[in-house]
Amino acid sequence: MNKELIRQAILNNLEEELRLAIHAANEARDLATHEESIAETQYDTVGLEASYLAHGQSMRVAEFQEAIQSYRNLPMAQFDEDTPVRVTALVTVEYQDHTQKQFFIGPMAGGMQLKVAGEDIMLVTPEAPLAKKLLGLYEGDEVLFPDQNEQVVVISVH
Repeated sequence: MNKELIRQAILNNLEEELRLAIHAANEARDLATHEESIAETQYDTVGLEASYLAHGQSMRVAEFQEAIQSYRNLPMAQFDEDTPVRVTALVTVEYQDHTQKQFFIGPMAGGMQLKVAGEDIMLVTPEAPLAKKLLGLYEGDEVLFPDQNEQVVVISVH
């Protein structure tokens, strides 16, 4: 699989999330600064709550912008049978029931589900328990997946 397609799918998802986060941040800011949000009593906290929400949404916008920049500048490593799993690896594992799953190890935005060229791929970051189990492995290695109590085999690393 062409990892540039994976990068583009990640960027498309992140850019859509950024667009939604910007919209939410603008709405929260508008609510926080609206004249009806001015406190009328010491117990009226609508404006304060809206400002907290606006701040949180602005932080989400910054996180998405950072992730987009990170993926745009991410050098895609080449892998062969002698290269261990590390960031930018596309790892295929096989479960005991012979089903296979693919994981892309990226620097940010873990948990994202991707559909690339008809393939389901889950994005994981090095901090994720699953990625911690995969990092450093080679094709053919076996590992016990966390929380599943199931031995899996690394089928390929690209």
